Amino acid sequence: MWKPTLLWVASLLPVGILMAQQAPLRVIAFGAHPDDCDGKFGGTAAKFVKAGAAVKFVSVTNGDAGHQEMGGVALARRRYIETQESAGRLGIAEYEVMNNHDGELMPTLEVRREVIRAIRQWKADIVLSPRPNDYHPDHRYTGVLVQDAAYMVVVPNIVPDVPALRKNPIFLYYDDNFQQPNPFRPDVAVAIDDVWATKIDDLDAQVSQMYEWLPWVAGNLDQVPKDPAARKQWLSQSRGGRISPAIRAALVARYGASPGGKIEHAEAFQLCEYGTRASIDQLRTMFPK
Repeated sequence: MWKPTLLWVASLLPVGILMAQQAPLRVIAFGAHPDDCDGKFGGTAAKFVKAGAAVKFVSVTNGDAGHQEMGGVALARRRYIETQESAGRLGIAEYEVMNNHDGELMPTLEVRREVIRAIRQWKADIVLSPRPNDYHPDHRYTGVLVQDAAYMVVVPNIVPDVPALRKNPIFLYYDDNFQQPNPFRPDVAVAIDDVWATKIDDLDAQVSQMYEWLPWVAGNLDQVPKDPAARKQWLSQSRGGRISPAIRAALVARYGASPGGKIEHAEAFQLCEYGTRASIDQLRTMFPK
C-alpha cells in the first residue's frame, strides 16, 4: 500500500522537496466556499487520510450569501457547522472557514496573508486550489490568492509572525470544464470508486448547499427527495457526471487500459507552474491510487 512517507522522497530531491524521516505527507486544500473542497477533492482526500496523510480543508469565505432564503451571520454559522460535520465524516484533520464575505472576495494583501499563514501553519507539502479562471469571482480570486502565496510562503520577511517554510510546496489545481484561456490539463488522476460512498456521505453533510441552494439555482429543487436515504441516492446520481476524454486518458495512463477504462468516478489535478515543479511520475507516486 502507498504510504505518504520517505518512500517517495528520493525521487523528489532533485526538485527541492526535503522531508523529515517518516513524516506524514501534509496536504492543504483551498476552496472559495465551505463546500468547494469537498466537491473537488473529497474522494482523493479520503484516500490520502486512509494512507496516513494529514489533510486540511480551508474555505476562504464564510459562505454567508449562498442560499435563497437565509444569509448573513445565521447562514455563515450554519455552513460552519456543516463543514465540521463533513470533516468528521471524511476523516480530515481540520476544516477552517475564514471570515471573508461570500460573493465579495478580492485578492487583497490582507487575504493573501491569511492564505500564507494557513499554508505555513500547516507546514504543507501539497497545496490545492481552483484555477484562476472560473464563472464565480470567488473561485477565480481563491486561485489568484493561492498562486500569489506560492512563492511568498518561503520568504521570511513576508508575514513574519509565522516562520517561513524551508521548502516550497507542490501546488496543484482542481479540475474544471472551462476552456478559456486554456483548458484544464489532468496531470494526475485518482480513481475514487472505492471511496465514492464516503465522498457522498461528506457532501450529504452540506445540507444547505446540496439539497437547498444548488438545486434552487439549478431549478430542480422540487426533485430533491425528502427521505434521507433517497436524498443521498439522488445526490450520488446527480454528482456522478461524465469523465472527460482527457481525464479518462490520464486514468488509463495511470491504471492501465482495462482498469482505467472501467473507472466510474475520478478526481484529477493539474500541476501549477509556481511552487515546486514535480514530474508527472512523481505526482503519480505521491497521490494515492
